Formats: sequence, C-alpha cells, structure tokens
Amino acid sequence: MKEIKRRLIIVSGLSGAGKTVVLNSLEDLSCYTIDNLPISLLSELISQFSKEDTDLPELVAIGIDARNKKNDLDHLPERIKSFLNEKIKIELIYVDANDEVLTKRFSETRRKHPLSSDQVSLLDAIYKEREITLEIAQASDLLIDTSFMHLKELRDIVCERIVRRNKSILSLQIISFGYKNGLPKDSDFIFDLRCLPNPYWEKHLRQHTGKDEPIIEFLLKESSVMQMLYDLKYFLEQWIPRFEMDNRSYLTIACGCTGGHHRSVFIAEQLAKYFIQEERQVIVRHRDL
Repeated sequence: MKEIKRRLIIVSGLSGAGKTVVLNSLEDLSCYTIDNLPISLLSELISQFSKEDTDLPELVAIGIDARNKKNDLDHLPERIKSFLNEKIKIELIYVDANDEVLTKRFSETRRKHPLSSDQVSLLDAIYKEREITLEIAQASDLLIDTSFMHLKELRDIVCERIVRRNKSILSLQIISFGYKNGLPKDSDFIFDLRCLPNPYWEKHLRQHTGKDEPIIEFLLKESSVMQMLYDLKYFLEQWIPRFEMDNRSYLTIACGCTGGHHRSVFIAEQLAKYFIQEERQVIVRHRDL
C-alpha cells in the first residue's frame, strides 16, 4: 500500500471544550493551522493540499465550528468521505465536555457563548450547539472529552496522540476511570472491573493507587484478576487488527472501577505495558487520579 504523505486534521467541537487549545497546540508543534474555515472553502483547500507541488506542509489542521450553516455541518462527514484519496489522510477530531463543565468555564471566564443572546441562555446555547454539531461528533475519528482534563493533559494528547502518531499505525489510548464520576464519553470499549476484589476494603492499602507496588502485589495474587487480564488481552488482540483493517486511526479503551484509583488503574497499566511490548503506540491516562 502506498504510504500517505500528508495529513489533514479537521478540529471541531463545542465552544469552551478546548478546540482552540487543540489548534494552538498543533500550531506550536509546527502544524499549519487555519481556524474558522467556512466549510464551503474546504474542497478548494483539499484540492490544493492534494497537489504534488503544493506549498502546504505535510500536516495541516483546520478549525470548523457551529457558526457554519447547519446543512453544511450535517453533511461534513459525507464531504470528507468524498475527498478521500491516496495522497492525503483526513482525520476528524471532535472536542467535547459535559454541560456542567462548559457552563462553569463560561461563568469563570465571563466569555459570551457564540450562540447565546438576550433571548438564548448560556445553557440553551450549549444545547443548541451540541445539536448542531451532533453529526460531526458521531462521525469523528477521535472524540476528546476534556471534562476532567487540565490544559497540560490536553496538550499532551495533541502531541502524543495526534502529531507524533505514525501515519500507518493505530493510536491506542487506555483510560482508567471511576464509575462514581460518570462514564468517559470518548471510549470505544468500556470494561467494568467492579466485579474484581477491591483493595479499598484493606485499610492499609486504601491510600495507594493501582500504580503502587502494594496494590500491584495484592491484585496479582487474585486469580479472578489474572483471568480478567488474560481475557482482556485476548479479546483486544483479536479485535484491534479488525479496527486497523477498517482504516481506523484511533481506538480508546476504558477500564472502570468504583472510584478509579485501584483496580481500573492496575488493569490499565498492565494492558498498556503489554501492548507497548507488542510495539503498539499506546497512551495511558488515569482520569480520576
């Protein structure tokens, strides 16, 4: 298969979720960026980008937001498919956050939501924007949920997961989380580990996390934990190649326990270690630590 030489990253998402941070991070990493591009100009840009003698660099990112016409936004995924060719790879990134977090961010910064007005409240504007960009969110190659992220975490994801990703290798992210804080929206697979023995009930282990040796030793002795780990490895070994055959660029696996400190962290670390040894590109993130 001929190697794809150029990548076009289309960044969309909700206002306040971090779309601008993603674009600025891409620019800081020597990516040529264009923000607020009208979708009507997308075909012309891709045509120029596809030319052998183009002046554009190998990595270009554009920002598209809800101020485009809704009809254009609804049909963006279809238009992207029509532009696919062997010279470039187009990746659609959607940046999201939950409504409570978005409301808090706008209140703290005192910024005005682009869709709010005297007649439209902030929360209604968030609902409206989520509805307008729904088709893009559902078609995205990578959904980044920033609800529980600091700026540095988001910048690191842009650097490690998007910019430094080998063009021909699937980027695998493994997340640990706690069910008490809600499900991670940016996951392709979610594995519930609450059936495993819980170190939390051992008082001398409670203050540790799944990255610490006392927890590791405790869980490695449990046959059910080892069986779960074996089964997860086997399942993922069988199915990750199927995603690669489908030309997927990103895959996110979430491991959850009650609080997101012990069992989920341990399993996420063990899976990451295993797939790194298998020479896969892996990022591990512990959402609730």
